[in-house]
Amino acid sequence: MNHNTPLSPRPLHHLSDGLRRVMTAAQLRAHGVSPAETDGQCKSGGPWQQILPGVYLLHPGPPTSEERLHAVLMYAARETSPAVPAQPGAEEEHRPPYPEAMITGLAALNLHGFAAVPPLPALDHIDVLVPRMRRLRSTGCAHVVRTPALPTPEQRTGLPVAPVPRALADAVAGLRDAGAVRRLLTEAVRGGHCEPASIVRELNQARLLSRPHVVDAVDSLLAEGRAIAEDRLYRMVREFGLPDPVWNVDLRLPGGPHLGGLDAYWPEHAVAVELDTRAPRHGHRQEDDALWSEYARKREHLERLGITVVYITPKKLRDAMEQQATVLRTALMASANRDPAAYVVVLPR
Repeated sequence: MNHNTPLSPRPLHHLSDGLRRVMTAAQLRAHGVSPAETDGQCKSGGPWQQILPGVYLLHPGPPTSEERLHAVLMYAARETSPAVPAQPGAEEEHRPPYPEAMITGLAALNLHGFAAVPPLPALDHIDVLVPRMRRLRSTGCAHVVRTPALPTPEQRTGLPVAPVPRALADAVAGLRDAGAVRRLLTEAVRGGHCEPASIVRELNQARLLSRPHVVDAVDSLLAEGRAIAEDRLYRMVREFGLPDPVWNVDLRLPGGPHLGGLDAYWPEHAVAVELDTRAPRHGHRQEDDALWSEYARKREHLERLGITVVYITPKKLRDAMEQQATVLRTALMASANRDPAAYVVVLPR
């Protein structure tokens, strides 16, 4: 018995009128359709068409957006042994795994729900992310984007999609319009898709921070991210019943040096909060290290004076606000058991 012979192959009409309207050459062979039969179906005026190399649309006319997405993934996915074909009448509800391929760029942002991207039918091509070593070229509607390490995909409408920060970086790589870049980055933060630091990290890794229009957009992004984090900090204090602090202040020793700025300060408890909104910039890790050293020096100086400093990241405020409120409440309660702090002058920042 020849084990390569498909079991009970479906007739051709079952393929084109069922659930699967886009198939690879390997899948067609697994259904008992020979390469010669496939070529015959794709002749001019025929019922099928080749949409990408080795990928076929099993109906005439233009593909839908969903069919284009599936076709691009089928083209880019690492080939695996096709499954035994379903028997006539059986349902094909399984979703293709598309190993080592995921949608990225503007198409991925569309699937993530971004409003500032064109609709899928308006995209000339669909970006697909694959490992760097894959021997694959861009063709037709498939634009191949390579990466040394694939991120973990997220599922959107049953398709593997790059996480928002990576999809943003791949989209920005192809954009020259400063306004379009700014709108995308702003929506990512305002819409709660991700934090500015993760976006800047991906832009940095993609070596996009040397482009002036991207740098300008990042400056706006970081300002936007800080404003959103400050709003969440206000909300945390209000919603979890914490005592009101003084907001956005500078501390000084009486007649002495400037101690640094703080986002919130409770003078009667000698407890301070500072938002940690650091993000790597322009590929210079020394700048990030220097900023962290400045944070550390300020914290050590304040704590020597008896002031407790709580650092909170925007991500923790977004994802674990109640936990951060508990940390802060604990610090405020613990102040009663500490020695009195040094007297400091509190000034508006």
